[in-house]
Order: sequence, then C-alpha cells, then structure tokens
Amino acid sequence: MKTTALRLYGENDLRLETFELPALREGEVLCRIISDSICMSSHKAAIQGARHKRVPNDVASNPVIIGHEFCGEVVEVGKKHEGKIRPGQKFTVQPAMNYKGSQDAPGYSFPYIGGAATYIVIPEEVFLTDCFLPYGGSAFFYGSLAEPMSCIVGAFHANYHTENGSYAHRMGVAEGGNACILAGAGPMGLGAVDYALNCDRRPGLLAVTDIDGARLERAASILPPSYAQKRGVKLVYVNTAREGAEAELTALTGGAGYDDVFVFAPVRPVVEQGGRLLARDGCLNFFAGPTDPAFKAEFNFYNVHYASAHIVGTSGGNTDDMRESIKLMQEGAIDPAVMITHVGGLNSARDTTLNLPKIPGGKKLVYCQIDMPMTALADLQTSADPLLKELGRRVKENNGLWSADAERYLLQNGKPIMK
Repeated sequence: MKTTALRLYGENDLRLETFELPALREGEVLCRIISDSICMSSHKAAIQGARHKRVPNDVASNPVIIGHEFCGEVVEVGKKHEGKIRPGQKFTVQPAMNYKGSQDAPGYSFPYIGGAATYIVIPEEVFLTDCFLPYGGSAFFYGSLAEPMSCIVGAFHANYHTENGSYAHRMGVAEGGNACILAGAGPMGLGAVDYALNCDRRPGLLAVTDIDGARLERAASILPPSYAQKRGVKLVYVNTAREGAEAELTALTGGAGYDDVFVFAPVRPVVEQGGRLLARDGCLNFFAGPTDPAFKAEFNFYNVHYASAHIVGTSGGNTDDMRESIKLMQEGAIDPAVMITHVGGLNSARDTTLNLPKIPGGKKLVYCQIDMPMTALADLQTSADPLLKELGRRVKENNGLWSADAERYLLQNGKPIMK
C-alpha cells in the first residue's frame, strides 16, 4: 500500500512524499486518514527537528510522519484485532501514549503513523496503551479536534483548590466561582470558553480577554453572553489593550479576584497579569507552552505564602480527557468548530506547518485525501474557484463556522491528492 505523507527530516525540513508502507503485522491496523488539524506543537517539532524532545535523533535518515490531531477510518486489521476493530470504523488516537515511560508519540516519533498522510499503519503500542479511540461523530473534523479539546479538558481538571486546615486538594475549577481566560479569543481559547459553558463545573463568572478587537468581536458573535446566560454563566469579553482593563477585570469580581486564571499566551506581561488577578486560593494555569526554554515571569510569593496562590501547568490531556471530549462532541454539548478558521488539502500542510505563527486566525484543518490550497473560511465565498465558493456559501449559512455539511461536500467534490 502506497501512502502520501508529510515527513520530517530535520530542522525546517518537511517533505511531502509518496512511499510504500510496510506489510501489516498481526498487532497493527492499516487506516485511511481523512482530516488532521495542525497544532502549534507540530510547528515546534518542524523547526526544532531532532532537538525536539519527541523527535528521534536519527530523523535525518529515518524520517517521521508529522501531525497528531487526526481522524480517519480503518481499512485493514491485523490478526490480533479481528473481531474487536472493524474495517470502516472511525477512530482517533491519543498521541501521549507514555508507552513504557517513553515520550514517543504519533505525529512526532514514528515512520508510519502521523496525521499528515493519506494512509498510515497504527503500531501495536497504540493499542497496548489503550490510545486507539473509536469515534462515532457526524464529521471527521470533530475527531481531529478531540485531541486539542482534551488539552482544554485536562487543564480544567488539573486546576485545584485547598481548604484551611487541610492538606487535601479539591481538583478542578471552582464550581460557581470566578474564572478568567487571558488571551482567550484564539482557537484554543474559544474551545475553552465553549467547554467552560458546558462542562459539569461551570463558573459563575467567566471573563475572556484579548488585545485584538476583531478576534473579540468574532468570539462574542460565536459564543455570545446571551448564550452563556442560559447556561447560568455571566460571560464578559474584555479588550486588555484598553487603559484600565485590569481594573475592570477586578471590578467584575467585586474586588475578590479570580479563583481560576488560564493563560493562553506564553507572554510575560500576560502571565504576570494573571498572577495579579488571582483571588485567595486562586489557581493560575499556564496553558500555552513557550518555545524558549528560558522563559520566565515574576510571581508574587507573598501571595503564595499568605493567600495560598498557586500555579499549575498542563501540556496536553490524558486518554480520559479525550474520551470526555469525544462524548461531549457526539452529544452535541460542545462545538469545537469555533476553533477552525482555515481549511486546505494535504498539499498545503507543509507550508502551513512551517509558517503557522505567521498565519492569522485559529485552527488550520487539513483534509488528507484532498488537493486544495489552505484557505481562510472568510475568503471562501469570494474565491473564483467554484468549489471554494460553494464551500463558502455553506460556511456562511452556518454562522461562519465549518460544518459536517461543508466537509461532506468537500470530500465528495474536492480534487483527490492521489489518483
């Protein structure tokens, strides 16, 4: 079986190549990949090459397939999986396998499994670690977004609070409390807002900040305060580029501060602002991973000692977090389509991955069986290409969001990447 895949050879060295997959072994599964969303972590792996903690040292001679936010369907199963996994079954994969303590992960470390590919072979390690996750949703792209959503779910579970006189930690955000998502109008921030409004531990107040007025307007149009009110949450969007914004954020809490603060940008002033906004026993979650290993910010240790202020950092979710994401999506409780701002084919994955920080907007979604330029959803309808124009019409009808309907049309009418 031939595959076309985006392979990493070293620093800034990504190549879209067609090659032969090995014969299937009894503990493996052959799969067809339909969609893969591009993560900033894939960009970091692409620019760092073998310096990345998950990329093998010999990647120059043994390239790996990149991409870890993928969804597809089973084509053929090895003998060990007969009767358990069926051809045609939809699936996604939890990349953080932790197999025998290793940091190896699909999309970073393996030659035959990764999201930016037409076909892959899932190795036995994925099944031994229970990281092959059946998916029954209406659209493949939701399956691709299960992994980034699981990072958000994991962050909300990782926060904790304490009680005077006890060493017990109460895990999770403070139910009915004050929560703030700093730099939260980007793709992951919007996913976090959606989850906060629909999880089982909703805050009473949710403040969402950004310095980009257009992004805040888009966020408010997709997840409006009126919707949050129906969920029992007061939702406020605040532009922190304005003078007096921090005082406004504090005033929203009556001066008490925030029980849970999530920092969605690895920017020192944002981190330090998060520390200042904390309430007593407040938990700051440093969500966005920096590329600089020497990244630092100041934190008020007087408040650590006397006000029980504390910090957690999460990097990805676990398998249970991913299962929760899939369940919520299948039930229609959350709609991570809010994250997506661009769609393209596998031919667009290389340049998009390498230039990801320079491309404005949110999640970039790749359809791995399709040849199509990476295109902003906002630009689809004005395209001269009839296919893109029709996709734009369908997106417009869905409040500017990508949808199962648009996906079906693209898969039926798009130009195949392989003939």
